[in-house]
Amino acid sequence: MGKGGGCFPSKKKFAIDMPEQDPSNPDGVSSNLDQNQLTSTSTTGQLKIFIIFYSMYGHVEILARKMKKGVDSIDGVEGVLYRVPETLPAEVLEQMKVPQKGIEVPVIAVDDLVHADGLLFGFPTRFGSMASQMKAFFDSTFHLWEQQRLAGVPAGFFVSTGTQGGGQETTAWTAITQLAHHGMVYVPIGYTFGTEMFGMDSLRGGSPYGAGVFSGDGTRKPTETELALAEHQGKYMAAIVKKFSHPNDSRN
Repeated sequence: MGKGGGCFPSKKKFAIDMPEQDPSNPDGVSSNLDQNQLTSTSTTGQLKIFIIFYSMYGHVEILARKMKKGVDSIDGVEGVLYRVPETLPAEVLEQMKVPQKGIEVPVIAVDDLVHADGLLFGFPTRFGSMASQMKAFFDSTFHLWEQQRLAGVPAGFFVSTGTQGGGQETTAWTAITQLAHHGMVYVPIGYTFGTEMFGMDSLRGGSPYGAGVFSGDGTRKPTETELALAEHQGKYMAAIVKKFSHPNDSRN
């Protein structure tokens, strides 16, 4: 629960209207949004939340896919999955026994960020802060920062750590600086997941700052609670974006 001691379990989950709809997965492997996607956003009012992640062994990607399911369940909002570029050489990845990545999820181009109505960033921790691959991606957004093109865009985080003390909270804390410099609006999930946030009977990743998973030595699979929390964050973020946003044609 943390050191503050000022929180206590709610009796039920956060009440929010989250109607179901059929999720739609974007096609193609291009790193840039095609003209059809841009037209859809500006003419139909469909809001888009980009779920951008780096996942070395697959744990963060599993959360990202559950998060997309949550986003897609909110009428009028669509989750779009993207990877950030890999920065390690192929021979190093091979030595680390990192699985090869498929082409189903495209690599995002920095300029695509301006087409999102909301952003969710997922990454594993490295000594309590984000992995260098995600940091390198943020470092490449200088020209967007220079013009404050992302100012006002809601954004959140989800993480993976190897151990309980590995940075479920600090990884998000240290990432908030990236949002602050861009003027983005940080959206934590708080305790909106309800009583499941206070359970002590099993090991669970995640915190008020966002969903999370413990990876252990890389072989541990996410629990049902960790997956449910990721899906909840997707729903929660989509509801926030829908409540406060308009289609982003003003930034196109």
